[in-house]
Amino acid sequence: MTLFEELTWRGLIDNITDPELEKKINEGGLTFYIGTDPTGDSLHIGHYSTFSMAFRLKKAGHNPILLVGGGTGLIGDPKPSAERPMITKEQLDYNYKKLRQQVENIFGFEVVNNYDWLGEIHFIDYLRDYGKFFNLNYMLNKETVKSRLDIGITYTEFSYMILQSIDFLHLHENKKCNLQIGGSDQWGNITSGVELIRKKTGNVVYGLTMPLITKADGTKFGKSEGKAIWLDKEKTTSYEMYQFFLNSEDSKVIEYLKKLTFLPVSEIEELEKKHLEHPEYREAHKALACEVITFLHGKEEYEKAVQMSEALFSDKIFTLKANDIIDNFKDVPSFTFTNSSLLVDLLVEKNICSSKREAREMITSGAITINNVKFTDIEAMISQENLVENKVAIIRKGKKKYYLGIYESI
Repeated sequence: MTLFEELTWRGLIDNITDPELEKKINEGGLTFYIGTDPTGDSLHIGHYSTFSMAFRLKKAGHNPILLVGGGTGLIGDPKPSAERPMITKEQLDYNYKKLRQQVENIFGFEVVNNYDWLGEIHFIDYLRDYGKFFNLNYMLNKETVKSRLDIGITYTEFSYMILQSIDFLHLHENKKCNLQIGGSDQWGNITSGVELIRKKTGNVVYGLTMPLITKADGTKFGKSEGKAIWLDKEKTTSYEMYQFFLNSEDSKVIEYLKKLTFLPVSEIEELEKKHLEHPEYREAHKALACEVITFLHGKEEYEKAVQMSEALFSDKIFTLKANDIIDNFKDVPSFTFTNSSLLVDLLVEKNICSSKREAREMITSGAITINNVKFTDIEAMISQENLVENKVAIIRKGKKKYYLGIYESI
């Protein structure tokens, strides 16, 4: 199986600008770039499939460049439904520095900032040197523009396509870059760059897009309960990432294994077979979590995530550190308390139950657990001895509602 055939098998090829690109990808030696605007201070797991694609090409002998759009980030790529809010230069500069450090540490890519050249272009030169190569009808036909015509698109957003094309031209002329890769939503911008280079230099360059990775319902992949799964472990802990992958949809987990891991084809096919026979064992999910977390954060962080996951829902919870639990449950409703309390009163006071009647019913039916200990006595007291390290209580109401209680001494 050639490299291009494997990329196709993994579902990583959406479209290419020239059939010749298949041969060039198999041969190696291309300098290519992938771009992202610094709208946040970390990449998230939705970015990971395109960045891991770039890493695959690097391993196969190609030379990747990451372009962080310090210039285009000030403009904003047109969204399907509305204009992006403007970000300050100071925030963009901060985000750029964080992204650069993250990408260099994880992937080892060369990083460039397009503000370095876009910021030097005078407006008249922009129109004369670049604008004249873009036919208005051509631009209006691009999907990213066409989808916004009915609700309106500003000239600022409309210009984004030209700026991204200038990026490709600049990297082609200064870095010998002959390929741009990106998600399928970037096809219009990528082909515009290919055309600009052809018109300005006469050279043939290439574009490649990858399908956007989604959930089964077609919505964006990479969020849990509406919150992004960040690659930065200070923003999303390894435990949170582990839980995210462990709870991936059964119908999508093999696709994620193909697109997000570097496991060989034969191993993924074996996991797929096991998954179809016994999805309840979640072997594919565990392999997915292991591969991604180990690549991003290291083996020790993965093992820590597994240990945390196993201990949190067993009697081993008391072997954990209170601060580790607090870090990993930062997104659940939390409260502090200072004294030993009657459990019924605590549940009402902290809005876990709406009334003492509901609290008593939940307790007597066995629906309340604290640190995995079921409480069924309505006269039960909660004190420091019930807590992890005399500090933390994970209260579960029913099967899925969690609350974090933190004891604070007076």
